[in-house]
Amino acid sequence: MEEIYNSFEIYLRLERSLSQNTIDSYLRDIKKFGEFLSLRNLNFFEISQNEISDFLKYLNLNLKIKNSSQSRLISSIKSFYKYLILEKKIINNPTESIEGTRVYNKLPNILEIHEIESIIDNLDHSTPHGMRNRAIIETLYGVGLRVSELINLKINNIHFKEEIVKISGKGNKQRIVPIGSLALKYIKIYIEEIRSKINVNNKHCEYLFLNKFGKRLSRIMIFMIVKEIAQNANIKKNISPHTFRHSFATHMIERGADLRSVQEMLGHSSISSTEIYTHLDKEHLKQIIHDFHPRNF
Repeated sequence: MEEIYNSFEIYLRLERSLSQNTIDSYLRDIKKFGEFLSLRNLNFFEISQNEISDFLKYLNLNLKIKNSSQSRLISSIKSFYKYLILEKKIINNPTESIEGTRVYNKLPNILEIHEIESIIDNLDHSTPHGMRNRAIIETLYGVGLRVSELINLKINNIHFKEEIVKISGKGNKQRIVPIGSLALKYIKIYIEEIRSKINVNNKHCEYLFLNKFGKRLSRIMIFMIVKEIAQNANIKKNISPHTFRHSFATHMIERGADLRSVQEMLGHSSISSTEIYTHLDKEHLKQIIHDFHPRNF
């Protein structure tokens, strides 16, 4: 379990970008839940929603915890099981129908075009890793991929002549997405000049992006790459691989793309998920008024 706790901590730090205090609280909550399960001769991998409900009742009756603490505990457990799903440690999520306190959607960070250009300009194109990372950034931003979609992207799903790519999204749903010429250009350079010189592991030969050992890149590795290149470009925003997806959608809508098309490209099952980018667009317009209107003081 220590290995899982350590991996969960890395996930919270890199993928969720939580503070160390929040991470410590989440880990305490999960360990407390683990102790409760061990008293019942159970573990994290063989429970249903009933055990989680019993745990919350136990906290209320025996420990008299505050509502705010219980809310955080629910958040901790839901985050933990989301992590286990992402890591394919479990198939079914026992927390799916458990409700915590209402959380209002926070508008995500996006990168301005000049910030993306700064990131690209600060990549070291003279090294194999630099060229691979250029292809990664062009693909994240050029197609609007989730990080899981990026690491699972297969070479035979990229159709260079047609300029489309086949994506396996959430729930293994397939979608066909156009891919821009710049992304295709740097993917081709990566395949022909970098990837071709790697001793590819047979189990990973179908995947596009590999590490120096010839194995598929992990989600954590993509987060670390993005953090490093943002730091090198002196980007002060707290960004992740998902920031490029947000930026892709926002810039498309700012330039007149219709919501349904963006929904299709992002692979959102509901258009309500895509509508957040219209709010981002409004924020952009408000900033233009603030900066340029002669009667705005």
